[in-house]
This record gives sequence, C-alpha cells and structure tokens, in this order.
Amino acid sequence: MNPKPETKSSHPPKVIISGGGTGGHIFPAISIANSIKERWPDAEILFVGAENRMEMERVPAAGYKIIGLPVAGFDRKNMLKNVSVAIKLLKSLGKARNIINSFKPDIAVGVGGYASGPTLRAAAAKGIPTVLQEQNSYAGVTNKMLAQKAAKICVAYEGMERFFPKEKIVLTGNPTRQDLVVSKENREKGYAHFGLDSDKKTILMVGGSLGARTLNDSIVESFPKIGKTDNVQIIWQCGKYYFKEMSDLQVQGKIPKNVYLFDFVSRMDYAYSVADLVISRAGAGSISEFCLLGKPVILVPSPNVAEDHQTQNATALVKKDAAVMVSDANAKALLFDTALRLVDDNEKLKSLSDNITKLAQKDSAKRIVDEIQKLLAISG
Repeated sequence: MNPKPETKSSHPPKVIISGGGTGGHIFPAISIANSIKERWPDAEILFVGAENRMEMERVPAAGYKIIGLPVAGFDRKNMLKNVSVAIKLLKSLGKARNIINSFKPDIAVGVGGYASGPTLRAAAAKGIPTVLQEQNSYAGVTNKMLAQKAAKICVAYEGMERFFPKEKIVLTGNPTRQDLVVSKENREKGYAHFGLDSDKKTILMVGGSLGARTLNDSIVESFPKIGKTDNVQIIWQCGKYYFKEMSDLQVQGKIPKNVYLFDFVSRMDYAYSVADLVISRAGAGSISEFCLLGKPVILVPSPNVAEDHQTQNATALVKKDAAVMVSDANAKALLFDTALRLVDDNEKLKSLSDNITKLAQKDSAKRIVDEIQKLLAISG
C-alpha cells in the first residue's frame, strides 16, 4: 500500500486553479485538478474563472466548484472600450483578494486566461506559492506578468527561458483530455460510428467546438476535387456556429458523398482512431494531443489570437518535420491540394507520425502535481 503523500501542513491541501476562456486552458486545468484528487482524495479545489466564459459551464460539469470574476480582455481595436475593461479589472482584483482571504489556499495554479491574472496576483501578495502552466511556445501576456512572483513555471516547449526566469522553468508538457485512446478496437468502432468505408483513407478536419471560418471555406471551395477522389473520405467538424449554414449546403446536394458533416464530434477517441491525417488549428492543447497520439497533421494557425502564438506553435513542429503548415491566408487555395496529396503519401505520413511522437510529453498533469507537492512540502 502506497503511503499518503505528505505536505508540511497537517490538513489536506487547499488548491485554487484559475484561468480559462477557451478549451485550451480549461482541459489542462481540469486534468490538473483530477490529478490532484488522485494524489490527495481529500484535497479541496476551487476554480476561479471569468464570468460568462465557457469555464463557468465546463468546470461544474467536471465536478468542481467555480467562482467567476467580472474580468475581460483588453480591446486592442477600440480603446474606448478599455475604460470598462479597467473597471472590471479593479473589481476582479478586489473579488480575487476576498476569495483568497476566504478560501485560504495552500497554493494557487494559473493556467492562463483572463481570470488567472487577478487571482494569482492576490495569492502572491499574501505569500501563497503560485505555479504557472504555459501551454504555448510563445508565452501569453498574463503569464509573463505573473512570472516574477511565481514559484514554478510548467511549460510545454523548450526554449521558454526567453520569456521566463530559467531557474523556475520545468518542462512538463500540456495536460490533455484523459479519455483519448487510439486503438484498433476504437478504429473499428469509429468506422461504424461515423458510417465510414474502412477501405478508404480518412481525413479528420476539426476547427474547435465553435468552428473555424477559414477551414470551412477551404473545404467548400474544394468540393469539386474532393468529390472526384474515390479513395478518400472526410470527417468534417464545422462547429456549432457554422452548422446551419453548412447543413443548408447538404440539403442543396452540394456536399460530396465522401464528406461527413458534423457540428461537433463528441467521440474524439473514435475520430482520431480512424484518421490517417488531421487538419486543425494550431492551439497548444490540440498539438499536445497530436503528439501523444502520433497523428500526422496539417496545421492552419489562427491569425485571430494574441501574439500570433498559433503560428509560433506550428513553426516549432514544422522545424522538426513533425507537421505540415498551411497559412490561413493560403488555405482556400492550398489546403486540400496539400491534404489530398499528403494522405496518399504513406511514407510521409509515417515520417510525420514518428517525428511528432518524439515530441510527446507524457503524464503532464502528474508531473505538474509533482511540482505542486514539492512546493507544498516546503511551504506553510
């Protein structure tokens, strides 16, 4: 029987986890929380998110309590809107201080996103150790601001000392969804689940839960050439935001029979298992999944993110011949020419799979909790 992990304090650890805004922040946060609970079943975990963002639904669905802050992002296009942003930030700082004083955490973990700034600043001001988790190869503004006071900074890419103090950095990788398993069994189930032909090559195109306009426009533009390709089939997750528009094309008979349209793919374990090639945006969480699953991928970085960090993420893989990148601007013209050519090149698919697998960081959530445990043992 394994001995119970020790902390310096006698009570089970109390942990605040803060951040969110996108699935790329929320999935790692929940994975870290689950790993904390595995190590200390009696641990108290409180999430702090941003009001009206997706974490306010996803976190309670995962079984954890969350409090929302009225914080909002800085508006670079309309400077006048930032008056209200500043007011919300001041309110959030006050509320974060109250949360820290009331909950009295032993440690605070920030995963990036609007809410982590006020929360971790308030924790650090009270002398509570803080841990940052940076998912991207180009550090976010919030984490760069919080780094000076952080005890540890858990990163997913090498070379992050250009953003953070080297002595604080630990390479852990990004925690991913824990229910993703690529297997022969899931491949067979996937063909049945999606109604696919097991003799054809399969391309999976995902643009996130809301979808991606560029990816959708690119496949629509390429319907004629896709329809003439007999040995390929495509699972197309267009996103809930675009589903009505795209399903109208299906009603009109414009979508080729070898293209399977979905608003959202709930069984990603099946989808990844059947996919010979994936087309995706270049979010850090998605890339971590591709590395762990060894999936050949064409990345189309979103230009609508802070500091263009998706291009930085994709470039880090392309430099190691672990992915193919098509720019957002060129996607309509080049994406499916590239994809249809690549999915037929078994040698290149294997090379991409081998190289991306080498970049996988396994047991990331557990390794982050290892760092939390070290800090808990010397604090309090």
